[in-house]
Amino acid sequence: MKILLVEDDEQLTEALVEILTDKQYYTVDAVQDGETGWDFIEANGYDLIILDIMLPRLDGISLCQRLRQTGNKTPVLMLTARDLSSDRVMGLDVGADDYVVKPFDLPELLARIRALLRRGTTSLLPVLTWGELALDPSHCQVTYQGQLLHLTPKEYGLLELLLRQQGQLISRGTMIDRLWSLEDTPSEETVKVHLKALRRKLKAVGAPADLVETVYGMGYRLKAI
Repeated sequence: MKILLVEDDEQLTEALVEILTDKQYYTVDAVQDGETGWDFIEANGYDLIILDIMLPRLDGISLCQRLRQTGNKTPVLMLTARDLSSDRVMGLDVGADDYVVKPFDLPELLARIRALLRRGTTSLLPVLTWGELALDPSHCQVTYQGQLLHLTPKEYGLLELLLRQQGQLISRGTMIDRLWSLEDTPSEETVKVHLKALRRKLKAVGAPADLVETVYGMGYRLKAI
C-alpha cells in the first residue's frame, strides 16, 4: 500500500516514514509543503494521504479541499498540533476522513491508518489468501500451511500486491510504481532479485516453486491453484 505523507516537521516525518516502511511495510512518499504534496498527488496514485494542517505554501485544509473538488476520493487522515473543535470541523467539512491530534498515540494512529485503508478499497480484506498461503495485513505476517515466513519489507510488499490482484498480471513497472518511493526508484533487475528471493523463501516452506509465475514480456502473477 502506498501512502503520501505531507508534513513539515522533519523529525516527525523521519520517525513516521521509518515506522510505516520498516515496521508496517507500506511505501511512503514524504514532502514538506502543500504545493509539492499536490504535485505528487497529481503525478501518482496513493492509497492514503496523511496531511498536516499547518503547512507552508498551501495549508492542509486548502489541499484537502482542492483534492475533493477534483473528484479525488483518496482517504485523507489529517494531523494537527491544535486540539480545537473548529479545526476538526473544518477538516471534516472539506472532505477529510479522520483527524488525529499531536502528540498522538502511535498504536492508535496505525490502527486509524489500517481502518482508512480498509475503507478506501473493497479489495483490502482482513486476511488475504491463495490456497495455503495467507497474508495478514493487520500484523504484517505471512504463513504457508501455518508456517511463518520471514520476509523483507519489499518481499512482503510484492507478495501483498500479487495477492490483491488474485491471479491477474502485474508488470514490473507497476510493481516499481506501487512499492518504491519516488526517491528510491530501482531498476527492473532489482525487482527480479526481490522476486527471486521471495520465491526461494516460499519454496523453503513447501510452496510450489512456480507459485509466483513469470509471464515473459508481460509481468508476474500467482499461479492458479
